[in-house]
Amino acid sequence: MTVLRPVLGAEPELFRHTWEGLVNVDQFRWMVRADMLEQLKIAHDELGARHVRAVGMLDDEMRVLTRDPVKWRSGEHVRDVPNWQIDTYITERLTDIGVLPMITTCFMPGALAAGERTTFETKARISLPSDWAAWRRLAGGLVRHLEDHFGAETVRGMYFEIWNEPNLRNGFLEGTQEDFFRLYLETAGAIKDVDPELRVGGPSTARAGWIEEFLEFGRRSGLEPDYMISHVYNEDCSGRPVCPFDGPDSEREPGSPHFARGVVRGVRKVLDSAGFRGEMHWNEWGRTWWPCDGIRESANEAAFIVKTMSEVSQLGDKFAYWCLSDIYDQVGYSGAEFCGNYGLLSLHGLKKPGYHAHSLLGRLGMRRVPVEGCPADGMSGAVCTADSPGDVRLLAYSFDPSPEPDLQASGRMRVEMPSDMRVKRMTVVSDSENNILHDWRQAGSPAYVRRELLEELRAVNELRETRSYCEKRSGDVLTVDFDMPCAGIAMIEFEKM
Repeated sequence: MTVLRPVLGAEPELFRHTWEGLVNVDQFRWMVRADMLEQLKIAHDELGARHVRAVGMLDDEMRVLTRDPVKWRSGEHVRDVPNWQIDTYITERLTDIGVLPMITTCFMPGALAAGERTTFETKARISLPSDWAAWRRLAGGLVRHLEDHFGAETVRGMYFEIWNEPNLRNGFLEGTQEDFFRLYLETAGAIKDVDPELRVGGPSTARAGWIEEFLEFGRRSGLEPDYMISHVYNEDCSGRPVCPFDGPDSEREPGSPHFARGVVRGVRKVLDSAGFRGEMHWNEWGRTWWPCDGIRESANEAAFIVKTMSEVSQLGDKFAYWCLSDIYDQVGYSGAEFCGNYGLLSLHGLKKPGYHAHSLLGRLGMRRVPVEGCPADGMSGAVCTADSPGDVRLLAYSFDPSPEPDLQASGRMRVEMPSDMRVKRMTVVSDSENNILHDWRQAGSPAYVRRELLEELRAVNELRETRSYCEKRSGDVLTVDFDMPCAGIAMIEFEKM
């Protein structure tokens, strides 16, 4: 039995909720959909989302530099003045629900692309501009339009991100590091020429690439980034990438459950050593980048989320899990309500275990205290906050790193507290509890969920308390014993008697 003992007499540490505030959506175009906006409102109301990041704000899908119907008769179809109508509509709808977009200056409009390479089902262009002056005018024009339409104060609350994963050469950028640095310089320069107070960042690289080089380049060129951006997935370790890393070599090996932790710690050391004082955003992170991975929709994913945030959430300013919704089309559009896709929410907005992990993390307070008894391997443990003597909250996790975890297994866990405390509420996320996939499977796993069933599933999709625990007092100690899923999470909220 694992026995956890919160050290309530210890000096608490500030515990910032950095997993809140920023969420990801696959592509900007999806936010014309009412259901996507509904999901973003849920994330705003329940998870504290205040910004949303999505690539593709300048794609041809957004009609920024595509055909102009006014010129149709002349045969000169391509417009020479940018069309910001769709981007404006989306941004208006986002501000209506209290969310601001992170402005991602990608991908290249076809009318300006120097090459033919594309990405995603949308065939988004990943080339450099054929005309740098025209590209600067486009970037600057976007800023001017936003400030004219929404006001400078609102736009200064946004973030501007230059491109997406440029170090995945020919995956997301047809160019070298040197090419990207020029793209950053030209784009950031155009944005700052309009409003120097806007926050511009990069390099938005996969697996923390180019961090040191990018910061040095920005400083040398006089355009130091206002904030730094990178991405990390725990399975990035499979190729032993060259990136900042803080941890033993064994944690860089394929299959290590601690790779993401080592990368975040390594980048934090690099930035601190360089004296960087801006924000650090991990605006894509997760256990795996692989599409349609069944474990992603299990309680084991919830455990990984809590494990990772318990370890590194204080080493950055924003952590945005990839991603919010299964309304998604990078390698194909889902044909089933649940197929292991990336979202915390399904196509119809059903909340998966990973969503509940974020909800329970959000219940934690702001003053963290140590927990004794956590196993040394780091696969299970707990976060405990004590914002007052009568408000103690403990979130335990158990993560199984094996390729095929036993999602139904459980073990016994005990939490010891002072005897003048009692359990106010306990919530478990396991293979069967607070797990909408269990209910969906019980209904026959339909790919297309009928409206009547959807309403039934939504009715049981909110976090429900459990009474499956044993609460005893002996002397000055309260013990709470319960079955802890070997792949899952459990939160106990305590109050004074």
